[in-house]
Amino acid sequence: MDEFVYVGLPTRVVLGVGALDKVPDEIDLLGIEKVLLIATKAVRDDADLLEIALKDRFAGRIDDVRQHVPIERAEAARNKAKEVDAQGIVAIGGGSAIGLAKAIALTTRLPIVAVPTTYAGSEMTPVWGLTAEGTKTTGSSLDVLPKTVVYDPLLSRRLPLKVTAASVANALAHCAEATWTPKANPITDVTAVEGVRALSEGLRAATTEPTDLEARSNLLYGACLAGSTLAQAGTSLHHKLCHLLGGTYDLPHAETHAAVLPQVTRVKALDAPRAKVRLEAALETDDLATGLYDLFTTAQVPTSLKELGLTEGQAREAADKFAPDDPEVLDILIRAWAGQRPEGAAR
Repeated sequence: MDEFVYVGLPTRVVLGVGALDKVPDEIDLLGIEKVLLIATKAVRDDADLLEIALKDRFAGRIDDVRQHVPIERAEAARNKAKEVDAQGIVAIGGGSAIGLAKAIALTTRLPIVAVPTTYAGSEMTPVWGLTAEGTKTTGSSLDVLPKTVVYDPLLSRRLPLKVTAASVANALAHCAEATWTPKANPITDVTAVEGVRALSEGLRAATTEPTDLEARSNLLYGACLAGSTLAQAGTSLHHKLCHLLGGTYDLPHAETHAAVLPQVTRVKALDAPRAKVRLEAALETDDLATGLYDLFTTAQVPTSLKELGLTEGQAREAADKFAPDDPEVLDILIRAWAGQRPEGAAR
């Protein structure tokens, strides 16, 4: 076996039905006395219950969050944290809530307890992202890695199937790309493959019975693995393209992953042939790129950037911004714009 380096990240994970009730105890374990609560609108009722459960630990709340974390929202949130003298942050909801918490932690080092209700897995990573003047900037810092992640399948059982499927597409992108980055290693490959198995099985089951708690638990477990493998292996072409598209054209984050991933996989999965075979077995398909495309199509996730509002001219413009005169990038983005089924290897 080739030499490799793997460094485990120090996040405590709590998964179980009703785990939301354990958040105050997790806060106490971290020694946090004053909490800033950040919540997405979709889980406002659950956030209300959590606010009550925090009792005198509750210091303030932010409900106004946006995807891609605009810098103006980040600055306002940092000011809010300072205003209420927060000693820690609880973020409940999707990636936008957790992303805003990370933006605060990036400059304040306040500890985060994340309670994700979607499946992107960003709660398991030290990756942060901010958008300013149409450009999304990302980076990595252990200061933004949540100290504790609480997964409660009850919180996501009412998540609309459309949102569920798009979020799973995002998580699958983390798993797939992690196998062909320069930092990929045997441990991240195993994590990625198990993540794909759990996510694809969970999505198929949730498509049949959206409120099934076993399916929702599998999806949260898969999201945890997806985030973990991304945190270790990093990102490559796929995520960089999606960040460019999201930051420049304000495309929905998860759906953009669903449209772009099959096209990038068609090209890049060939760089990791052994992992490709294992991922195909986990996904129960003969070809990884088409298997992903068909899974998304069956779950009714948009598989074209055109459906998301991008024009062909903008797709060409994005390719030129990303890599001028690179025919491979242009081909990926035009295929993703059109939603073309990625049949056949690219090389």
